Amino acid sequence: MSDNQSWNSSGSDEDLELREEPVHPLGIGEFSGVLSKWTNYIHGWQDRWVVLKNNTLSYYKSQDETEYGCRGSLCLSKAVITPHEFDECRLDISVNDSVWYLRAQDPEHRHQWIESIELHKSIREGRRERGGVQGTIIIPPPLADSGYGSESSLRRHGSMLSLTSATSGYSATSTSSFKKGHSLKEKLAEMETFRDILCRQVDTLQKYFDSCADAVSKDELQRDKIVEDDEDDFPTTRTDGDFLHNNNGSKEKLFQSLSPKGINGIDFKGEAITFKATTAGILATLSHCIDLMVKREDSWQKRLDKEMEKRRRIEESYKSALNELKKKSHFGGPDYEEGPNSLINEDEFFDAVEAALDRQDKIEEQSQTEKTRIQRSSPVPPGDLYSTTGSHRFSNKVEEMVQSHMTYSLQDVGGDANWQLVVEEGEMKVYRREVEENGIVLDPLKATHSVRGVTGHEVCHYFWDTVYRNDWETTIENFNVVETLSENAVIVYQTHKRVWPASQRDVLYLSAMRKVLARNENDPETWLVCNFSVDHDDAQPTNKCVRAKINIGMICQTLVSPPEGDNEISRDNILCKITYVANVNPGGWAPASVLRAVAKREYPKFLKRFTSYVQEKTAGKPILF
Repeated sequence: MSDNQSWNSSGSDEDLELREEPVHPLGIGEFSGVLSKWTNYIHGWQDRWVVLKNNTLSYYKSQDETEYGCRGSLCLSKAVITPHEFDECRLDISVNDSVWYLRAQDPEHRHQWIESIELHKSIREGRRERGGVQGTIIIPPPLADSGYGSESSLRRHGSMLSLTSATSGYSATSTSSFKKGHSLKEKLAEMETFRDILCRQVDTLQKYFDSCADAVSKDELQRDKIVEDDEDDFPTTRTDGDFLHNNNGSKEKLFQSLSPKGINGIDFKGEAITFKATTAGILATLSHCIDLMVKREDSWQKRLDKEMEKRRRIEESYKSALNELKKKSHFGGPDYEEGPNSLINEDEFFDAVEAALDRQDKIEEQSQTEKTRIQRSSPVPPGDLYSTTGSHRFSNKVEEMVQSHMTYSLQDVGGDANWQLVVEEGEMKVYRREVEENGIVLDPLKATHSVRGVTGHEVCHYFWDTVYRNDWETTIENFNVVETLSENAVIVYQTHKRVWPASQRDVLYLSAMRKVLARNENDPETWLVCNFSVDHDDAQPTNKCVRAKINIGMICQTLVSPPEGDNEISRDNILCKITYVANVNPGGWAPASVLRAVAKREYPKFLKRFTSYVQEKTAGKPILF
């Protein structure tokens, strides 16, 4: 049945014309556009083509795929539209347990969507109200309760009930009904019948007693008259010829109405017997009901015990599921991810991040054991190529960063620098200075490490060259070279794997590799790679990722010990001293304790993983100074 069709099948054609689809004065019809929809904690917000039509909200992957059918829809009749309290672009639409989290491109578009949805709902509700007047199904009011003393109950059963069958115990019908589990209802119906009979008998007996009371009153009046007549010694006769007193002073039959059948023809003795039988039937039925309830008590108790046990198991399952939910890194909505108004507390945030990092580590371990790394054939350029910055628009900025790292990064960690040692594993040491700005953690990190068998040139080459990036960097989801400035400077855009509930991060930075010229012959050969954030028109920030800012320097110095005798220098004579400095502004709203814990955990792992990769790649190859 269509929405415009009346429920009253007998309606006239004129009524059907009145119930046609209303046309809104604003000409409201289909409303569509692009909205960002929250998909899940892995993919986050995704742009979808959303269509509002016929009081239904549908979404498609894109406008070009509308002909293939929608991916989901909501009927707006009972939908609740909630603008977000803090996010001016977000609106939540819920129908029962289903919730859509949507974001418009700006507050104005959100307002348009909310107005359009409310308008569609109001039009549909108005049409339903009009249809209800023309085609309402008239439901009769519920029947009056057949309570004790009601007229319907008095007429339900005949007065000629077999009292013998009622008082003679369990009848065949009652026994069979008991086996079917309906005997209690039948007995209650019998009690209602007894009640009706008893009410009528009480009325009859009450009339009889009222008549007897009237007769007694008349008798007293007549006795007064007899006393007066005795004093005058005159016989008195009644009008019906019956003597009340004779000359001998003897009394005849006084009141014919006092005979048992003299008042309204009521058989008092018969009524009394019937009354007694009725009360006996009620008592027997009550006894039967009590027996039935006693017999069913065991069954009810068993059912109750089963339900209590079932409830206990459900409560235990609920508590267990709730505890598991707290441990899992998924809370089902954008309100439980990183943000200024996140509903997840700091402890839960930390646990979720730690669990996600553990999963990534396991995946990386499996991938390392299952795959063999592809041997790259990209040749290492000669050192003279990196002795200058090259000519491009960022040349001065690169030179400034190189000089800054050579001045400050190689300074000693002692003194007033306030560097704190946070990790020490063999030759590797990691230091940190705690710095916060506007509630954002900006802790500079500094790591020192010594690696045998590789040169500073080789270490910086594998760190800078994007050809090898995916071989050793496990936190990157994807990256691309936005612009090549020179043979030793590129602009790179990369997105990092999301660690829920933290938002996904992306970075746009210039990466330059330089050979630092020695000031005197005693200075070790030094190479440097600096990565620092820049802006570029081809990689603008988006609302899908939080743009992080970085300033990273890796300085590698090659120390060579003289070989024994006339032997040539081998990799056993080479030691690379690495100084790695990172200044990162992560942006966003992640708790400070979480950021510091992640940095303390991930930086040492990254440095060990990268240096092991360089040793593996250079093993057995000619030494590159």
